[in-house]
Amino acid sequence: MLKKYFKNIGPGTLVAAAFIGPGTVTLCTLAGVNFGFNLLWAMLLSIVATIVLQEMAARLGIISQKGLSTVIREEIKTPFLKQLITFLILAAVVIGNASYEAGNISGGILGLESIFGNYSFSFGEKSLNLTSFLIGFIAFILLYIGSYKFLERALIILVLLMSLSFFATAIITKPNVLAVLNGMLIPKFPEKSILTIIGLVGTTVVPYNLFLHASLVKERWHKKEDLKFARKDTMVSIILGGLVSMAIIISATAIQTTEVTNAAELAKGLAPLYGEFAKYFMGLGLFAAGITSAITAPLAAAYVAKGCLGWHGDLKSKKFRFVWISILFLGVLFSSIGIKPIEIIKFAQVANGMLLPIIAGILLWIVNKKSVLGNFVNSRAQNILGFVILLIAIFLGVKGVLKVLNFL
Repeated sequence: MLKKYFKNIGPGTLVAAAFIGPGTVTLCTLAGVNFGFNLLWAMLLSIVATIVLQEMAARLGIISQKGLSTVIREEIKTPFLKQLITFLILAAVVIGNASYEAGNISGGILGLESIFGNYSFSFGEKSLNLTSFLIGFIAFILLYIGSYKFLERALIILVLLMSLSFFATAIITKPNVLAVLNGMLIPKFPEKSILTIIGLVGTTVVPYNLFLHASLVKERWHKKEDLKFARKDTMVSIILGGLVSMAIIISATAIQTTEVTNAAELAKGLAPLYGEFAKYFMGLGLFAAGITSAITAPLAAAYVAKGCLGWHGDLKSKKFRFVWISILFLGVLFSSIGIKPIEIIKFAQVANGMLLPIIAGILLWIVNKKSVLGNFVNSRAQNILGFVILLIAIFLGVKGVLKVLNFL
């Protein structure tokens, strides 16, 4: 039965595995440590938004049999506007994925360092974290060969084990059920919480996943009748991923500290279940989450570039490889120059939260075009949900920019 499940694993599971990365573990832990249950509503909102937007991307991929970036390039007829939008998308995905990749690799670093300690090379006042090169090398080999499916599935199992640990921990900490429901259903904006809220949205509704999902489903399913399978795959995977994120927040609420800077402190969320072994489970899980996400981010960027620029060829073409190698290189570089991994991860999630309105707006426009989807364009209910999500994303993005610029 388990073999059959993995044989029929859908793109939704890979999308969920991509957002249950080090960024999710870190941001959800920080949300629980600093704000208790008060930001659970942001995660619930993120789950709904992710399901709505990823369903649109999956529908686009199956019905049109094209990737999102390809459709955007074909549907924008005005040359200047086409070049402008293409530039914005490429810039957004490159910037977002480079920072996100640094966060993925940094998460893997946190995991390994909690088990084996720190390994760095110093020259003068500068130092390079050697662990980031190891993780980058592993990701490079897996991507270059292209036969990483087995290892990826093994890593997903490790992430799932960590997720089950958080579910168990959330129950063992005996949270106040009414307080949890209150945090989920009543939006609150505690002082200094806006960037964390944007981060929670950015770590769940990952902009590059919209491109990745549309590209993956068209290779898995080819008929409009398959849309029901894609929808089920998307909904089940994302709901489970969202519940894991909520469990991490609930677990972290029990951590008796206000400063989280390394995996050992993140592991305190697991302490009620595993005691002194917590850091090993957290370390293994963070490493698994980091490698899995470190593979998907460069792949998504390469798919986007391929579609936007009209390239031909398969995953082993030189242009395709150039893009993912560049993203991977930037991720290794940013994570190895001494910036605190926690800070890189936080920045990556906030960057994603700010990029989301651009990508979501373009997707919403595309899935309302009959020339692309025929009778499978958005329904009125889907449009209402989509526009509400877009407005919320714009609101949070603007507040985040103002906060970063110290205008708030």
